[in-house]
Amino acid sequence: MLTPFTLIPFAPGRHSPLLFLCDHASNAVPAAYGDLGLPAELFQTHIAYDIGAAEVATALATMYGAAAILGGVSRLLIDLNRGPEDPTLVMKLSDGSIIPGNRGVDGKEIARRLSQFHAPYHQAIREQMARIGKDAILISIHSFTPSWKTVARPWEVGVLYGRDRRLAVPLMQRLAAAGFTVGDNEPYAGALDGDTLDTHGTRTGHANVLIELRQDFLGGADKAEEFARRLKPVLDDALAEMVS
Repeated sequence: MLTPFTLIPFAPGRHSPLLFLCDHASNAVPAAYGDLGLPAELFQTHIAYDIGAAEVATALATMYGAAAILGGVSRLLIDLNRGPEDPTLVMKLSDGSIIPGNRGVDGKEIARRLSQFHAPYHQAIREQMARIGKDAILISIHSFTPSWKTVARPWEVGVLYGRDRRLAVPLMQRLAAAGFTVGDNEPYAGALDGDTLDTHGTRTGHANVLIELRQDFLGGADKAEEFARRLKPVLDDALAEMVS
């Protein structure tokens, strides 16, 4: 049975303030929805999930002895990184592909998907933050395509943030010092009202950052885990320099 999220538990005896999130970890769709009218090959692309992001989030959580929460359903069914009122919560068109299974979605169906998948995922985040306490730090892992349309993206890592720059600024500085080509709120803007980090981080006063990784670094579990090993010492330094 498809679950709305997977919880990677924290290591017993360790109390890390970090909580790793991966909103777009999965390309799975419940059997009741079939294939949403899409060919199978599209579920292996970025429109269905963030390639490599779940492996990086899991590897980092394991290294820190921290918990991670991985979204359990494809963004084609419902985008767990959108607020309940966001018009892009259930997409009818994604990167040029019409999603037939979403074409006739009405308010009742959106409410059903929110209840079954979106709400449990966000409740799990709230529970883990309550367990960690007031010093909880949210780190969300996403990935992006090497090019958009026919234009190559120069960034290797993007650091996204809204109003809270406490971790984003030292992280960008440390990534650049380590030799990465870093996008400052690129290739996407990080200030999205109602998204995961806005809801659970910025509005609650918890430090947070979203890390976007270019997918050509993450092909296969081994490459993703290797990238996580490269990222950890950079993140260590950024966390040590984070201002309150």
